[in-house]
Amino acid sequence: MEMILEPWPWYVAGPLIALVMFLLIFMGKKFGMSSNLETMCTICGAGKKSDYFNVDWKASRWNLLVILGAAIGGFIGAHLLSNGNAVNISEETVLNLQELGFLSAGEAYLPERLFSLEALGNFESVIILLMGGVLIGFGARYAAGCTSGHAISGLSNLQLPSLIAVIGFFIGGLVMVHLLFPIIF
Repeated sequence: MEMILEPWPWYVAGPLIALVMFLLIFMGKKFGMSSNLETMCTICGAGKKSDYFNVDWKASRWNLLVILGAAIGGFIGAHLLSNGNAVNISEETVLNLQELGFLSAGEAYLPERLFSLEALGNFESVIILLMGGVLIGFGARYAAGCTSGHAISGLSNLQLPSLIAVIGFFIGGLVMVHLLFPIIF
């Protein structure tokens, strides 16, 4: 049981992801989380307002089960299969984050300053989350996929656009963490 409660090492998780990708490729499916937003908008009737959403959503409904499974799996992992240990990040990173006001660094996976019910009462936190959501949503559609779609599915299919997108994701992440993050916080 102890092995299940600990984070799984790359040599266990990596082959499991590869197995899932092999099965998806074998079945002719493409994996990605942001495409579920497109499917949900189509189901809700967005095709009446935009031709972009005039697609056969039934062909993508299998991927809605993936997002449901991810939510259920995340809940089970966090609440039933967790040993409660602090997040394993370097002490220097914890100190840097605490200097920026993230007092839960090293203790929680998400900074409570932004991701808690109390944060919804803070105007600055709400604006940052809304802007981030809009930018991520726009970026995922502009890049024709999200990080999971490009980095896992696209790269395993040897797609050059996915390699370019993943390089862009990493560059954007580095710019955010090293340049914008200190300015915002």
